[in-house]
Formats: sequence, structure tokens, C-alpha cells
Amino acid sequence: MLSDVQIAEAATPRPIVEIGAQLGLTPEDLEPYGHFKAKIRPETIFKREPSAGRLVLVTGITPTAAGEGKTTVSVGLADGLRRVGTKSVLCVREPSLGPVFGIKGGAAGGGYSQVIPMADINLHFTGDLHAITSAHALLSAALDNHLQQGNDLGFDPRQITWKRAVDMNDRALRHIVLGLGGRINGVPREDGFMITAASEVMAIFCLAASLEDLEKRLGDIILGYTSSGDAVRARELNVAGAMTLLLREAIGPNLVQTLEGTPAFVHGGPFANIAHGCNSLMATRAGLALGDVVVTEAGFGSDLGAEKFFDIKCRIGGLNPEATVLVSTIRALKLHGGAAKESLTTPDAAAVRAGLPNMVAHIENIRGFGVEPVVAINVFGTDSEEEIGLVAEAAEAAGARWARSEGHARGGEGCEDLARAVLEALESGNASYQPKYATDRPIKEKIEAIATKVYQADGVDYTSQAEKDIAQLENIGLGNTPVCIAKTPNSLSDDPTKYGRPTGFRITIQDVRPSAGAGFVVARAGTVMTMPGLPKVPAAEGMHIAKDGSVVGLF
Repeated sequence: MLSDVQIAEAATPRPIVEIGAQLGLTPEDLEPYGHFKAKIRPETIFKREPSAGRLVLVTGITPTAAGEGKTTVSVGLADGLRRVGTKSVLCVREPSLGPVFGIKGGAAGGGYSQVIPMADINLHFTGDLHAITSAHALLSAALDNHLQQGNDLGFDPRQITWKRAVDMNDRALRHIVLGLGGRINGVPREDGFMITAASEVMAIFCLAASLEDLEKRLGDIILGYTSSGDAVRARELNVAGAMTLLLREAIGPNLVQTLEGTPAFVHGGPFANIAHGCNSLMATRAGLALGDVVVTEAGFGSDLGAEKFFDIKCRIGGLNPEATVLVSTIRALKLHGGAAKESLTTPDAAAVRAGLPNMVAHIENIRGFGVEPVVAINVFGTDSEEEIGLVAEAAEAAGARWARSEGHARGGEGCEDLARAVLEALESGNASYQPKYATDRPIKEKIEAIATKVYQADGVDYTSQAEKDIAQLENIGLGNTPVCIAKTPNSLSDDPTKYGRPTGFRITIQDVRPSAGAGFVVARAGTVMTMPGLPKVPAAEGMHIAKDGSVVGLF
């Protein structure tokens, strides 16, 4: 059996100008990066008529550590829609180098449902993440230079909230002390790094509507506070224009293709457990302007990426989602039903049955946003027909459409039934998208709406630090924004050990920080970190280039 890398490298991609032509794009609309990838000029998107495309989100049940194949299903669904006669466009996130070299390997789909050129997408691609990291670094450097040059803005060094960023898992950088070595080396203070996917610059990049909007949002970033509690923003350091300059080419959506030649926009990559977890608004709007059905993905389960997609991205971008695919796997349901991690590939109908309440909770979450759910049973070779039947019965009992998804083994052909189910959901006319809360409510009320209506918690507790943070944010005018909750992806609760559909629990908010440029505040629940660490045996250890130039171990 061929590996994902071998499948990708055996493919014969079409020239990117041909992929663009499927969308009505001319060569002049594209900025090619070689023969098989290109950026869409932003002005090409702006000059298009208001879109008539229909938006479909792909999310999942609470996943295992290996993930449940949402990207693979997204790719397969986009290909399946093309096969049944629908002009589909795929919109997904760019992979972060941290997970690529850490635990998961590449993130461009799998098997016969991949976006290509896979190795390029998983590595440097068109340089977007490097540009975001550089723009973040410029602001960090300007801040510390300001302190060194006299601190005219009156920063309280103990209240600087802006951290540094690097696109790699490096736990040793979570907490650092900088400025050591004498007066010429800066002002000593505590600092730390986050991974680029958690950077506010990444969030801004993915929510900006134009270069002008990007520069304004970058200027709105709150870097810290004065001793009297006044917020100091990035625009006061006069580098928002230079940051925008670093991002001026990156903001154009990246056009690539699936193995079957379906157009795919791969652009932006915030994590869903610590950021809003969706691809760029620019790419989604491009897809809606150029295609009939746009398939997009949000990270982790409906409690994380999907909630933020509905409550943040769709609200800010004026989007109208009409259907949601809920990726469900037998192995994840077994985990939620009490099976041991090492036995998830062993047939166990009882464990599947016990784990089904987790899937039902996610169906209810999706329906709570007024969007039609479609359960995609992502089939693996170790799944039994009895187990698959149990999942189908549970979906029907919950009033949801369902279909098998076999894109990994069969490509778009294996997702044709799923494509038809999604089209049925779109044509049903039952969708009526609505966010979970009104933004003009107090911060606590919004947090509690998410916790009780999405996580299904009994309530929310706040540390003294969180209480202080909320008071400060509301005092400086950030009380009327959406809320982005950072929490574990491994449970509907904030405790990663609570599998299934936990009950009788409360969420604890540790702290709340501003993401003013992105237009929301981030509330941290549990012990979730913004800088991951590498596992004992990183995926990087199995990667190299073979003598024939092919890539080994990337996926």
C-alpha cells in the first residue's frame, strides 16, 4: 500500500493556470509560485460581484490525539461534489511547522484525498507563516527598543502582554528572561514565546478584509498597560505600516489543487484550541465569489473550531453557513465509550454504543447555531459493519443525515454519497444561522453562554486574575467583542481526561487577554498552553530526503 507521500508524489498535477481557469480566473489574476501554486491578487477578489456561493463547514466530534481526518473528509467532499456536478471550491488552513515536525506530521489530507503539492504546503509553501512570524517579531523588537530608548509611552514592564512568536514547538521558550548582559542589550524583563499559529498577527491576518483593514487591525493590537492602567497599542510605536508591508504579498489567498484537480485555497492557519481555528476570510470570500459550494474546515470539535467559526468568523465576515459536516470515527467513539487507547482498532460494538452520546452532543451543538448537520462516518479498514451501523442509527435517531466517507481509500468517488447528503441539506431550506450570543453583553455572560450552551457545563468559575482581566478589558472598551475560549480539544469540558459527554462539571477561566486587533478577547480555560512542546520521539526524526529527491516521512 502506498504512503500518503508516495500517492502525492505519483500524481501529475495540472498547471495552476488551468486550475484558475476552472474558476474563471485569467493568468493576470494569478501570481504564480512555480507551476503548481499561485496567489490570487486581492484586487481580483474585490472586483467580483457579491457571491452566490453556499458555505459548508466541516467539523468533528471530540477527537483522539491522532485527529479524525477532517481535512481528508473536506478534500474528499470537495472532490465528491465535483463528481456529482457541483462547482465546488475547497478552503482550508495552512499547516504549522510545529505540528508537522512534532506529533501529527503533515496536514494536507491523506490517501487519495489530498491537496498538492503536499510537501510544499507542509513546509515553506508561499512563505505566509514566515511573513506572519516576521511581522510579529518586528513588533516585539520595536517594543523592546522603545523600552531601551526611554519608554516615552510609559509601559509598565510588569504589565506587558505582548509575547514573541516562532513557528515551532519549543517548550523551553514558554517563559524567558531577556535583556541580560548590560545596558546595551536592552531592558531586563520576563517574556515568553507562543507558536505562530497562536499569534494575534495570525488571527488578524485571517480576519482582515483588505490591506487597509489589515493595517488598522495591526495598529489596534494592545501591547500592555501603563502603571495607571491605560492600554498601549501597536500604532503608538508607528510600525503597523511596516508590519503590513511584510504581509502585503502573503494576504493574497494561495491557490492549489486536490489530487483530482479541484481548486483549493490554502491560506492562514490559527489553532482552534488557542485561537479561532479557521482559514482566512479572504480565501473564504474568494471561494464564495468563484464557486457554487465552498467546503471549509475548522479545527478540532464543534466546541472549539466550529463554535469560533460561527461566533467569530461568520459574524465578523458576514458569512451565512448553511450546512455542517460532522466527521465521526469509530476509533474516537470507542475512546469516548471507555475503550483503552491501545485497543481502538479492535472491534468493540459496546464501546461504540457507549461513546455515541459524544457525537449526539456535537449534533446538538451544530443545530444550536441554526445550521443543518450531516454526519460523515470516516471509515477505516478496522471498522466493522456492526459498528458503522450503530453510528448511522444514532445519527438518524438524532434527526441528522449521514453518509460514509471513504475519501482516504477512494478519493472523491468514496465521498459521492456524502456530497449528495450535503446537497440535500443545502436544498432543504432548514438552515437559519444564528450566533450563540450577542456581542453587546458583558464578557462573563458571553463566556457563560458558550460554556453552558456548547460545552454543556453547569457554570463557570473565575480565578482572581480572570476577574481583574475582565474588569480591565471592559474598562478600556473591549467588553463588546466576541469571546474566543482557549481550552483542551480532548474533552467537551476543560479537563482533558473527561471523555464522552461529561456532566456535572464547571469551567474554570484562568485569565482573559485582549486580542483587540483581531476583534475579540481570549479567555483561557484549564491549563491549555500557547506554545506546544515536542513529544519524546518527534515526527521530525523520521523525515529525510531520499537519494532520488523524494520526501520520506513527512506524512
